[in-house]
Amino acid sequence: MKKILAATLVASAFFASNAMANSPLVIKFSHVVSPDTPKGKGAERFKELAEKYSEGKVVVEVYPNSQLYKDKEELEALQLGAVQMLAPSLAKFGPLGVREFEVFDLPYIFQNKDQLRKVTNGEVGKDLLARLEPKGIKGLAYWDNGFKIMSANSPIHTVDDFLGLKMRIQSSKVLESQMQALDAVPQVMAFSEVYQALQTGVVDGTENPPSNMYTQKMHEVQKHATLSDHGYLGYAVIVNKKFWDGLDEAVRAPLEKALDEATEYANDIAQQENDESLAAMKESGRTTFYELTPEERNEWIEQLRPVHKAMESRIGAEVIDAVYKAVE
Repeated sequence: MKKILAATLVASAFFASNAMANSPLVIKFSHVVSPDTPKGKGAERFKELAEKYSEGKVVVEVYPNSQLYKDKEELEALQLGAVQMLAPSLAKFGPLGVREFEVFDLPYIFQNKDQLRKVTNGEVGKDLLARLEPKGIKGLAYWDNGFKIMSANSPIHTVDDFLGLKMRIQSSKVLESQMQALDAVPQVMAFSEVYQALQTGVVDGTENPPSNMYTQKMHEVQKHATLSDHGYLGYAVIVNKKFWDGLDEAVRAPLEKALDEATEYANDIAQQENDESLAAMKESGRTTFYELTPEERNEWIEQLRPVHKAMESRIGAEVIDAVYKAVE
């Protein structure tokens, strides 16, 4: 298997250095969500623009819905050169050893999108992407999904309602601490397995932006959801560093232009996609949606605030403080 992956990387380097040849450079872009999500649509827009601006020198193959790799596999595949491009959720970098990205998982660290932009478009965001390079990964951009809501098969209005619930999370020590702070039982599970786990009762609930919940049909197997906006789910568009650094400038420049435009597009449609998904789920009548009162929201914030302090030793107090200062 390693020989095959090594051969893939050699082939990629060959094509990168000979981009003017008749054979186009093939970029495999793998992700784990539906094509109908903001990330899925962003990937398709990048494909369209990259092929257009490169004038046929590049072909982008997009593989959605874990067609190639599941959550735990895709980063290793990128590092080995089996795929060239990913857009994993920011929580995925913690298990890779770049724990500073888990600052994005802290509950209620961003109160709104304006605060978020001050980080992703600022020096803090650039510094975090640079920390991926020793892992053989080049960080190129941040893509939004949106703010998350909680769902379960029982009402979850107050923090007491979480007691004993088995809540699916993606692999993240911060999210694990978040659920424990609510007296829930965190269950790490691949995104592609969540619907069946909810359907069969393996887990009681989960957290997702509305677009993920809707496109994966989780509203069909969740009776209740709370519009908590307690956490942010975003992605980093990343490439294999060796592959990217080996590209001829005549190829890299149109790819960078395509990515800039695809990033603007993906982030612009994220809120719209979430709003439309939420409206569609409400119309279906399968899930009852609840909006927290100001008092209930404050209760959630106070219950979850200690997670920030508890995660200082993992994320780095200086990184958390840098985010605090950026959003002031």
